[in-house]
Amino acid sequence: MNRTTLSLIAGTTALAAVTGFAVLSAPDASGGDTAVEAAARLPVERTSLLCPRPSSSDVAETAYTSFTPATKGVAGKGGAQLASAGEESADSGEKGKKAKPVLEPKEPGKPATGSTDGGDAPALIGTAEGKFAPGWTVQETTEVAAGTGRGLLGVNCTAPDTQFWFPGVSTAAGRTDYVHLTNPDDAAAVVDIELYGKDGELKSTVGEGITVRPRSTEPVLLSTLTTEKRADLTIHVSVRSGRVGAAVQALDDKQGGDWLAAAADPAATAVLPGIPEDATSVQLIAFTPGDTDADLKLRLASPSGTITPAGSETLHVKAGMTATADLGAITRGEAGSLLLSPTDESIPVVAALRVVRGKGANQETAFIPATRPVGKRATVADNRAKGTTLALTAPGRAAEVKVTASAGGTAGEPATKTFTIKAGTTQNVEFPVPTGLKGPYALTVEPVTDAPVYASRTLKSKVDAIPAFTIQTLPDDRGTVAVPRAHEDVAVLQD
Repeated sequence: MNRTTLSLIAGTTALAAVTGFAVLSAPDASGGDTAVEAAARLPVERTSLLCPRPSSSDVAETAYTSFTPATKGVAGKGGAQLASAGEESADSGEKGKKAKPVLEPKEPGKPATGSTDGGDAPALIGTAEGKFAPGWTVQETTEVAAGTGRGLLGVNCTAPDTQFWFPGVSTAAGRTDYVHLTNPDDAAAVVDIELYGKDGELKSTVGEGITVRPRSTEPVLLSTLTTEKRADLTIHVSVRSGRVGAAVQALDDKQGGDWLAAAADPAATAVLPGIPEDATSVQLIAFTPGDTDADLKLRLASPSGTITPAGSETLHVKAGMTATADLGAITRGEAGSLLLSPTDESIPVVAALRVVRGKGANQETAFIPATRPVGKRATVADNRAKGTTLALTAPGRAAEVKVTASAGGTAGEPATKTFTIKAGTTQNVEFPVPTGLKGPYALTVEPVTDAPVYASRTLKSKVDAIPAFTIQTLPDDRGTVAVPRAHEDVAVLQD
């Protein structure tokens, strides 16, 4: 094998470890040996995260918590930081000028924190490299004491991408919904936003070709994209050029508000984990992007098993239209997760839940989008000594799951406990709290068995008499990527 071929293989392996891109060669028709064996999993070497502008309220108080779980096979140095979008430029005139980071972790395995107050806090662009990159997680948590959207708003800062689905948004009176678009790159991104209601796509021309300047953020008020005032919409954010991070801030005049993270990609089945046991109202919003109607079977995975909600056994979703189902107080005092599956033909859908706690004037809202499974590992940051609930769901087979609580941001020793989740159930687990805890900590979930596991974390606090809360799902952290194992094969050099 010549030196050029060896260099190409080495380059491909390095690219996979950085970007998550990997290609495996299939066996040839003769069944002979291949030059590429089964893929190994290696830690990623670089991770990017984008945090939206937290609030426009003068009374907002925002905390940022960063955490990288310790990962085997990671050596060397590296670093991570969150800095204001727009304050660091690659332009020649700005090289060398860097804004002071909002936070800068010192070591994996220990949370790092930062904070900001008021309505002028910017969006943040974060990068982690080396030993800080695999599984890097940042939580943005904002408490707003009064006004539209008062309550607790939380969001996991997300990686940039090119397509997002958000079921559950609104342009109706009493709602103020923004989709925040953040561009981490040094070239402009061009984005299209489509809105879909119960009768199909809403007419809009200003949602096409939205430009997001380099290393900046663009909050788009959804009610400016259409003249129609509609509740229970689905929006599709697609990027023509470049890439962005996207999240929806949904604010209600009377029922508080929260961030709505993007739902998992369209699929025939969906899991929406961790409905609070004291939810007073739960609404399902679903959309099918194809040209075929979808019929969904609804089931609730409770602590004792899977049950069918009375009066809400199925949901018909017309092609290209948004459908809803009011599930009421579906959990009835127990932990629960909603499972969606096709009644017959498998048609991809996207879905989310709008969850309300409290009654009368003291109501607060959060969202649970359909999510990916935990996979190899998932982490959620900014857990607190009180008010933290971790829900684990095994929709198919029974699963064994290891949960690790990290050290605290100021003090505390890590602790680990393993749980068995019975098939078809959801459990609010009694996870270990770090001994000597001071400051926020992270929870890392790792399945021990190969059965799919889904998870979410609910964070609760009191804002006056309001039962404020926010919910974050825990999809796989993508801290490792599949990289081909290659060996020499002189056949590739022959004509």
